[in-house]
This record gives sequence, structure tokens and C-alpha cells, in this order.
Amino acid sequence: MALTATVYSFDVALSDVDRGLYEQLTFKAAQHPSESDEYFVARVLAYCLEYREGITFSRGLSEPDEPAITVRDLTGAIQVWVEIGNPSADRLHKASKAAPRVVVYTHKDVGQLRRQLEGEKIHRREALEIRALDRELVAALAERLDKRMRWELSRTDGHLYVTVDGQTFDGAVQ
Repeated sequence: MALTATVYSFDVALSDVDRGLYEQLTFKAAQHPSESDEYFVARVLAYCLEYREGITFSRGLSEPDEPAITVRDLTGAIQVWVEIGNPSADRLHKASKAAPRVVVYTHKDVGQLRRQLEGEKIHRREALEIRALDRELVAALAERLDKRMRWELSRTDGHLYVTVDGQTFDGAVQ
């Protein structure tokens, strides 16, 4: 019997001081059975940190050619391609050809990712953005996953503060 995705409902009070963006977000996110809690949390954080008109989650790990998150313009063209974790150089090469902006949010060792990509052919390598999420923050949020999540998420000067059930967790985004 095939396992099904777990669907989470999020209510996020987003205060992104770095971008001057203040929104109340309400969305659902599905966690694929093979997706770790940390990967899922990183994906949700990336969605919030990249939030703008036209943002969507992909259909998940079952669609390996799609990015984790996209931002499309009104014509349907991809404007931002967001990857999570440690994507391959080939994947980032493809992404850079498909979208004007490519961002990786990693919840893993950013040094390992940089070494993995070193010397590899990546279209517009200089434009590639890599954001390292604080691993302890991601782990703390993963431990508190519940079907209905309420977060207060603030970003200021590259630092995240996430309040869940009255408890605040923080970490840098480098």
C-alpha cells in the first residue's frame, strides 16, 4: 500500500523587515512520505522568505523535474526557481537556464554544497543565490510540527525569529 502525503495548514504572521513585507499568510503544504521533517520545514521557511505574488509549491518530490517552489509572472513564466537542500550542479544549471533568479535554501552543511558545486558547469553561476538556514532553528521547528501550525515569523538583518506556541526560536540566514 502506498503512503500518502501529510497535509499541514499554516497561518503565518510574516514580518520581513529586510524586504519591507508584512503579510498574514494562510496556506497548506503537503509533506511527501519520503521527505524529512527538516527538508519540509526548510521548504516552508523558503516559501515564507520568498513570498510574493505568483509563488507556489511544486507538486512535490513526485515531480522530480520541478523546483520545490516557483514564482511565476502573470504570463506563467518562471521568475524565481527555489531549490531546497543540496541540489546537483546539473539541476542548478537547468534552473539557471529556465529562470532569471535561482535561490537555494539549504538546511544542510553549506560548505559541503559549495564544495559539491565547485568547478561544475552552472549557467550564470555568479547569479546563483545560496541561503543557509540555521540548522538548529530548522531542527527545533521540525520537532514541533503539527497538522495546524501558527507561526509568527520575523526576519531582520538576515536573522530569523519564529514564535510557535509562545516559544521563540531564532537563527541566522546566511
